[in-house]
Amino acid sequence: MEALALPMPESPPLYETRRFSGDGCVIVRGTTSSVFIGGTMIGEFDERDPDRGRRNILVVTLAKSGMLHLGRLASAFGITEEYLRQLRRKEEAEGLGSLLLAKQGKESKVTPEQRAAWCAMFVSGSMPIDAYRTQPKPKKKWLSYPTVWRVYEKWQRDRDAPPASTAPSVEARSAPPQITGQLAFSVLEDVHATANDGADEADEGGSGLTATSGEDATDITPMTAQPVRGGKLVQHVGCWMLLALASELGLHEEANRAFKGQHADGLRIALDAVICALAIYQRCIEGVRRLATPSGPTLLRAERVPSASGVRKLLGRLLEQIEAAETTLDARMSERFIAAARADEGPAIFYVDNHLRPYTGRQVIRKGWRMQDRRVLPGSTDYYVHDEDGRPVFRIAVTSHDSLTTWLLPIAKRLREGLGDDERIVLAFDRAGAFAEQLAELRDAEIDFVTYERQPYPELPTTAFQPTTIAGESVGLHESRARNLGAGRGRIRRIAVRTEDGRQVNFLAASKLPADRLVAILWHRWRQENGFKHGVERWGINQLDDRGVASYPPGTIIPNPARRKLDRALRLARHDEGEARRALARLAKDHPQREVAEADLADALKRQAELEALRPYIPTHAPVEKTELAGKLVRHTAKLKTIVDVIRVVCANAESDLAALLAPHMQRPREAKKLLSNIFAAPGKVAVTDHAIHVRLAPAANRSERVAIKHFFDALNQRSLVLPADRNRLPLRFELQPL
Repeated sequence: MEALALPMPESPPLYETRRFSGDGCVIVRGTTSSVFIGGTMIGEFDERDPDRGRRNILVVTLAKSGMLHLGRLASAFGITEEYLRQLRRKEEAEGLGSLLLAKQGKESKVTPEQRAAWCAMFVSGSMPIDAYRTQPKPKKKWLSYPTVWRVYEKWQRDRDAPPASTAPSVEARSAPPQITGQLAFSVLEDVHATANDGADEADEGGSGLTATSGEDATDITPMTAQPVRGGKLVQHVGCWMLLALASELGLHEEANRAFKGQHADGLRIALDAVICALAIYQRCIEGVRRLATPSGPTLLRAERVPSASGVRKLLGRLLEQIEAAETTLDARMSERFIAAARADEGPAIFYVDNHLRPYTGRQVIRKGWRMQDRRVLPGSTDYYVHDEDGRPVFRIAVTSHDSLTTWLLPIAKRLREGLGDDERIVLAFDRAGAFAEQLAELRDAEIDFVTYERQPYPELPTTAFQPTTIAGESVGLHESRARNLGAGRGRIRRIAVRTEDGRQVNFLAASKLPADRLVAILWHRWRQENGFKHGVERWGINQLDDRGVASYPPGTIIPNPARRKLDRALRLARHDEGEARRALARLAKDHPQREVAEADLADALKRQAELEALRPYIPTHAPVEKTELAGKLVRHTAKLKTIVDVIRVVCANAESDLAALLAPHMQRPREAKKLLSNIFAAPGKVAVTDHAIHVRLAPAANRSERVAIKHFFDALNQRSLVLPADRNRLPLRFELQPL
């Protein structure tokens, strides 16, 4: 049998060739880069040299020829196309001498002695984390971990850099002596002698703007922002329209304010990563992993794609540093959405309802009633407020599972603060909040409302109803005498509706709106229920997001689990009593099984007597420390979930705005949001010009949907959307890639 030849390890190349044309290239040996055209070296520059003037002048001079592809030229020189554009504009305005820029950015806080000590540790085999932890106290004056890491990387580059070779290359030995390039540089050396030091690396960091040195950063791995890069096929680039809408709605602006401007680049990249993950149906932060494609950095305009844990750690560290940042962001975004719900005519309408978010983990948390399952389950009750169109406005997490009546007035006051005292508000909610005391409180606070009346209520004759049409349904309408709330609370409106199937449904309201309008408002509350379903399936509102827990403070009153167990045992004993009596009723007096049934009955009665004797001494509620759940019961802090849910609310509102533009052009308007999800996940080519960012998308769509998408893009381009933190404010222009 012939032996298989094992592949021999390849030696690393002595140099790297970066071509920018058929006869032009940049040869990189170590840190030295030589530029050749037609075998002639026209110049060279050192990558480690902080003075970038030689390289800048050389690349701008080549770009002025007009015969080279600027994107490939910039890539060959190790810079971005946007930075090359800025260099060219600067040269046109101020001449070549302006490319020899003064050093910018902060001076390094690392002293030569500290740098030497760290390098000595690296030589001995220590890692950056060891050098970081050996700094003298106090800890608050320590240099950050990214600073130590940069010193370590520079030490590695200096250690691994090959010695500079003085032997000419093959191309240089066979080429005639250069004339044009050397003469140009000989003239410019005089200019350089009188100019300041070259631009710092921070000046070319990708955005074309001066970046801070990052010495004051925490030990979070920094993420550097980059400008928009074109000329590539970018996966999921359709997400950019959602990013632009989120920025237009104010998410990035309010996030910077809430976090006091800390880690602005990293925060922007983290927010964009979460939005893009949600846009492609990932529903949670872990979906950020699906952005790790070769074009992921271009999608996020970052040097790299952050990991899901990196995003979580960054947001978590910011939440630790800025107290109540999550509530600040939530409150400010809520104010924006509340203000957006203000009606042009008439009152602002809001739907209020709760939604239990079930929990299936290992922690012991409180249980609440989940209507869909008809049972109590561990979880958290979230109270949502939606506007008249069914778009979410804000969420309130209630770990104690308080009833709807407890939160109606606080929610109404929050809406009042957002809209002002002059704006009328109508709350629509189901019969879980239709209790006299709470309805009177809302009326006295001048909050209009409409809800269902709880049965029993008197049945009206058919002749009392006037035929009319409400929400497209033919019904009978009757507004009877006002409902008395009792106990001196006064009266409110009562409206009765008879449906086509003969059922009578009563409504209670405190509003001056017409009766048919109030009925239509409450019937449209199903938009909120549809919003819950869409939020779970599309945006993942039931995701835990944050596993951090905290114990309940002493004195917190909770339902007593011992009383719940006693009541359950009492129900079982009564059930056994009923079974025994049923058996005795069916058995003859001389039946042999009668004695067994009588014994079962006696045992059930005895257990009931014992349990009923204990019942007065076991309260229904008790302080948590006096129950069997002491030290076990916890609640989720949900700080990170608050941030992610704010992003979900923003995405849901942005999606609704986009669907309103797309649906009128579709043959099946109800599928607008499904088609939008295809557009978000679509790949496309990006081209950056001086006036706009052109995105040519290739979504999965049939012929009629492509026609709708073209009209949709036309309407969207008129809004001149801008990507978050784009300093050039270049508008996005979306196009449909032809088949």
